[in-house]
Amino acid sequence: MITDIIAAKDAALADIEAAASLEDIVALTTRYAGKKGELAALKKQLGSLDSIEQKKAAGAAVNDAMSAVDVALDARRAVLSAAALAEQVENERLDLTEFMGAPTRGHAHLATQAWERLEDVFVGLGFRVAEGPEVETDWHNFEALNMPIGHPARGEWDTLFVDHVPPGGEPGSTVLRTHTSPVQIRTMLDEEPPIYIVAPGRVFRRDTPDATHMPVFHQIEGLVIDRNITMADLAGTIDAFTKAYFGPGFNSRLRPSYFPFTEPSAEFDIQRPDGSWIELGGSGMVHPNVLRAGGLDPEEWSGFAFGFGIDRMAIMRHGVADIREMFADDIRFLEQF
Repeated sequence: MITDIIAAKDAALADIEAAASLEDIVALTTRYAGKKGELAALKKQLGSLDSIEQKKAAGAAVNDAMSAVDVALDARRAVLSAAALAEQVENERLDLTEFMGAPTRGHAHLATQAWERLEDVFVGLGFRVAEGPEVETDWHNFEALNMPIGHPARGEWDTLFVDHVPPGGEPGSTVLRTHTSPVQIRTMLDEEPPIYIVAPGRVFRRDTPDATHMPVFHQIEGLVIDRNITMADLAGTIDAFTKAYFGPGFNSRLRPSYFPFTEPSAEFDIQRPDGSWIELGGSGMVHPNVLRAGGLDPEEWSGFAFGFGIDRMAIMRHGVADIREMFADDIRFLEQF
């Protein structure tokens, strides 16, 4: 009987290997592995054997044969299923070439275009991009930048505070950042000089919307910390940026000013090809108190910082008269850029 079992198994394995379709596999499963299949019929004949040893030997042979057939059926079924799926995919393939060209609608917002262009320019000048949270602590946003509680410069920011109280903090000590300068403090605390970064991002102030102001806008700031940095390095960087961003027909200048986080401080202007000057942003040498707040010794390190509005850069570059147009979602305006 064992000879018959082995012969039946070999015949089943040969038929399974030769199966050409999933329908063949279904038929072979019924023929060999079903309850009424050939191997099941041999199993029923075990009771007719004379001795227990014969029954054990034949039973083991039948079980081995059925296991081998099941494994072979599963393997062949997997191969044929994969082939059938590949054939279906090929038959249902669509040529979408004509639909995969350049998009005819949609593009980056004007502010986003300016943001990305500014990053490209400053990276080309040797800076890297740094980021920080939009919800800041009072310490990062004001105190570390040489504006302690009660400092009159705070009144110029019209601050927006939030209810969240940070661990160990006090109520009213969490603010929507009014500038990206806190990124400078965080970078100084986290990294060792030399530091050459620009920090673009969204900022918040309680400004009344008008042609040149919005309560939510975008700003980019730069920070350089190294040994022997001077005001000349700042002026050279501003001039290199002006020509790289606006073109060779533009020039820059620095005018004395005051900011609590820089000393000396300067406004920087750009001169357009028609000879007119327009204010661009603020700058100056990093104040010693700010360096100390960042964990640096002002006797060893010096640096400069500058900052200006990204949205203002965009409207200046494209001659937009009213900054509110950038956020009015008017397709007639947006599709121009």
